[in-house]
Amino acid sequence: MAELFDVVIVGAGPGGLCAALYCTRAGLTSVILDRGPAGGQINNTEAVENYLGIIHAEGPELAQKMTEHVAALGIEVTYANVEKVTREEDGAFTVHTDGDDEFRGRACIYCAGSHPRYLGVPGEQEYRTGGVSYCATCDGFFYKGKDVVVVGGGDAAIEESIYLTKIVNTVRCVHRRDELRAQQVLQDRAFEKENFGVTWHSIVEEIVGENGRVTGVRLLNKKTGERTLVSCDGVFIYVGNLPNSEAVRDLVDTDENGYVVVDHLMRSSVPGLYAIGDVRIDSVRQIASAVGDGATAAVAAVAYVNAQG
Repeated sequence: MAELFDVVIVGAGPGGLCAALYCTRAGLTSVILDRGPAGGQINNTEAVENYLGIIHAEGPELAQKMTEHVAALGIEVTYANVEKVTREEDGAFTVHTDGDDEFRGRACIYCAGSHPRYLGVPGEQEYRTGGVSYCATCDGFFYKGKDVVVVGGGDAAIEESIYLTKIVNTVRCVHRRDELRAQQVLQDRAFEKENFGVTWHSIVEEIVGENGRVTGVRLLNKKTGERTLVSCDGVFIYVGNLPNSEAVRDLVDTDENGYVVVDHLMRSSVPGLYAIGDVRIDSVRQIASAVGDGATAAVAAVAYVNAQG
């Protein structure tokens, strides 16, 4: 039988790393599992400027500092793809991976994050490897000097648009409303860029291409009903996210979109299982909130484990 830890932490983003730090300092044994690099989505962020105490840092730089912080306490990330979390008759949790490894914990802190929501239009899946992307920081380099379309109007869409303006020829943001939802400071920065523009009241109906590569998008203006074909070399999509909660959906309560229902202490409907960060309901999807969630869940988990004797 697998070793029994006090806490198994699924996810090595800011929330999971913070939870591990608090659990370790409280004297609990823990293991962190993640299929990607420690730091999570911070690694795909160009710059962080809204985390208190950090005036400016590159995303990978901050992720590295967080990883080094927990490593100084002897905490390491175990690379594993978690497929399912189950609860045993004695109340302990077993975390199953695709490599048939199992990790057991008296408590479980689940922070597996989220993934981009698909646009759901013709051509999106066909050109996933030929011009459709969900990460400008990852793929922007391949569009140097080219024309791209960004779909969305929130923080992520505008942050990535700003990043792309430094690389590509032009960035056209397509937004279904008449105003952006991004923070005003981000909007101001974007509109300062000469190669950035917005097509308002519009949605993408189809992504078109030839020879396996994107060549344009078909737009519908929701206000006028006009349809246009816009030429571009790449399409970056930012229309929200969906939770990576598949591993616990048979175990805990979730909302209609799969976000884990928790209380103010990050407790799920199952005693001993906590959900934090982007995977839980009502998350504001910020580094600061994920770290706060991690601390809250860890303190609650420490109390839960200690109460078991």
